[in-house]
Amino acid sequence: MFAATAAFAESFEYTVGDTVFQGYIARPAAEARGTVLIVHDWDGLNAHEIARADAMAQAGYVGVALDLFGRDAELNSIDDYRRETGALYADRDEFRARIAAGAQAAAVLDDVPAQMVLTGYCFGGAAALEGARADFDMAGFVSFHGGLGTPEGQDYSATSAPVLVLHGSADPVSGMADLAALMDELQAAGVPHGAEVYGGARHSFTVEGSRDWDPDANGRAEAALLRFLDEVF
Repeated sequence: MFAATAAFAESFEYTVGDTVFQGYIARPAAEARGTVLIVHDWDGLNAHEIARADAMAQAGYVGVALDLFGRDAELNSIDDYRRETGALYADRDEFRARIAAGAQAAAVLDDVPAQMVLTGYCFGGAAALEGARADFDMAGFVSFHGGLGTPEGQDYSATSAPVLVLHGSADPVSGMADLAALMDELQAAGVPHGAEVYGGARHSFTVEGSRDWDPDANGRAEAALLRFLDEVF
């Protein structure tokens, strides 16, 4: 059970095949304006995503932190993180199934608006773009310092909701050439899209306590998300 730090917060479980997953949901005190799904970084669902879900509830949305690795996944080292993310990057059908299962599990909970935006951080940012290419039934997709490359055989031709990319110019994982290529893809596919680039920000600029933590870039990205939510909900 996750430690709830917001009012009306709880964990919930769902399954894909034989694997049990545990997510976290935070609801606002008043009627929610929409639902914001949050996919975690490569180290799994932890305090970072819980805080983001709580912040969404405080802003008037239902915040849902999804679990893509499984409740019992071993996540103690970089090797563990690489194992879990690598398995999903290698099996895109399973990747999509886990995102969809989390969204569907959240949708049937009490007081969860049907309109959803899929967001994510680092690995989760790549997950948000995976959801966009799969044309999940979402009001929008937002990637925070995510992997921006498009896998072979995929494209954005089916994407029907807007995409927002929030990225650091000094990101060594997906650089500015990757961002430009993604913008070209979205433009060619006719997908409404936008990007904000934070000068000098590195890969994990939203993760407080990391070597890449950048409070200015983080604050600007949070504000960009709220503006996006105002537009799509």
